[in-house]
Amino acid sequence: MPQSSQSTSPVVLVTDLGNRSVAGIALDYQAGERIPEHRHAEAQLIYAVTGVMTVRTAVGRWVVPPQRAVWVPALETHSIRMTGNVGMRTVYVHADQAQEMPSDCCVVHVAPLLREIVLRIMEFPKDYDSDTPPSRLVAVLLDEIKAADQVPLHLPLPTDPRLRRITSALQEHPGNTRTLAEWSRLAGGSERTLARAFARETRMTFGQWRQQARLLAALELLAFGRSVTATALDLGYESPSAFIATFRRALGTTPGRYFAK
Repeated sequence: MPQSSQSTSPVVLVTDLGNRSVAGIALDYQAGERIPEHRHAEAQLIYAVTGVMTVRTAVGRWVVPPQRAVWVPALETHSIRMTGNVGMRTVYVHADQAQEMPSDCCVVHVAPLLREIVLRIMEFPKDYDSDTPPSRLVAVLLDEIKAADQVPLHLPLPTDPRLRRITSALQEHPGNTRTLAEWSRLAGGSERTLARAFARETRMTFGQWRQQARLLAALELLAFGRSVTATALDLGYESPSAFIATFRRALGTTPGRYFAK
């Protein structure tokens, strides 16, 4: 089990890996539970066999739906919120073994082989020797993580105080349909200035950012059992068909088929 070190906030959690380069832990959480800000000395692949997780750092938010996992580099401060009952399976990877992994948080697709390896690692003994079945499986795991396709389920968060006012409000109410011109009168700064700031800080236009915020909010609502029609209307889409088309462009399938998997 991870143990807290005697460090300043946010707390640094240290996992006892023993002589292992990889270790796994299985934990279950109730809907709405949160893990407050913390960081690990090791990198992590966090996968939920059930439920949806929302991971937040200082620079962004990642929603992790079924068939996906989030990669968190070592010493990255983050918090996690649970949508629905979450069966979390976390694989800790020694920092030395994670040097060729992504240097930033990202959501990755969990192929069937990667999923089965993650679940198998939960059963590993505390210590194992090199050139044994566990060590060979770890080598495959690391290769699978490196090869995993990243999924665009990231919402970048700006640092500009004016943009923060807008993005914070839209995360609370993603169905808000105010234009950037209308937001500019509330947040301060001209529409043109704010548009440039959005592009500079998030690499998205305001419209693209809002669409991404709605998509991530939709994943959380659908995971909680909200209907497609209610989700579409709650999030400001003109119709359920418009929402389904946006969802399909982003994730390659309809909401119903996505969660039916």
